[in-house]
Amino acid sequence: MNFQVTVLKILVSYPDGFATMADLKRDMAILATSGADWADRTKRLAARVPELDIFSQRLVTRENGGWKITERGRSVLALMEARPESDPVQEVRAVENTDEPVPPLPQLAQRAKHRRERRERRREARERARANSS
Repeated sequence: MNFQVTVLKILVSYPDGFATMADLKRDMAILATSGADWADRTKRLAARVPELDIFSQRLVTRENGGWKITERGRSVLALMEARPESDPVQEVRAVENTDEPVPPLPQLAQRAKHRRERRERRREARERARANSS
């Protein structure tokens, strides 16, 4: 399992991209024990950005007892998850340590936004169901 890719995937699943350390540890433990599929997936994603460093590349920031994914982090994750059109081994060029933002691909950014919104609606529905069952 690739730790850095897993952190990006966990953070992007939270509505505001912020997770406390306890949330991160819990989610990381679930994914680490979920089987070889997750490990294989994160390795494939990491191979597309071989020099990934979530902190030095400012993809994730440390805030108030937790970590938060940046817009740049969301863009890099969207690029990593993009399906190559012709060459399945095509790699996304490594993100350099510059202040230039990674240009988001409009369609991928839109799909990522819709996925985040769906996840947020499902999370809210689960919270309402828990509250109603109490």
